[in-house]
Amino acid sequence: MKKAEIKITVELDEKNVPENIFWESTDSENKDQIAAKSMMLALWDHNYKNSMRIDLWTKDMPVDEMKRFFYETLQTMGDTFLRATGEKNIVEDLRDYCAHFADKMGINTQG
Repeated sequence: MKKAEIKITVELDEKNVPENIFWESTDSENKDQIAAKSMMLALWDHNYKNSMRIDLWTKDMPVDEMKRFFYETLQTMGDTFLRATGEKNIVEDLRDYCAHFADKMGINTQG
C-alpha cells in the first residue's frame, strides 16, 4: 500500500494569529515547503457523522484574494460533489450561485 504524507506548518504571532502558512507533501515532485496565504481543511468523521474543519488565513491575506479563494473553493467543491455523487442538477445550482457570488463580490472570472 502506497502512503503519502501532507505536512502543514503554521507560524503564529504572539497573539496566535497566523503569519505564515506552509505545506509540503511526500508525494510531490517539489520537496520544498510551499507558502500559502489561506487554507481550508475539511475532514468527515464517520463515527459522529459530522465534519471537522480548520480554516486559517494569514493576517496579510488581501481581501480581494480571499474573495477569489472562496469563489474558487465553491467551484471546486461543486466539481468534487459531481464526481462523488453524480448529482448534476444541484451542481448546476451551485455553479449558478458561484456566478452570483462572483458578480456580487466583483470577481473577474474571465482568464
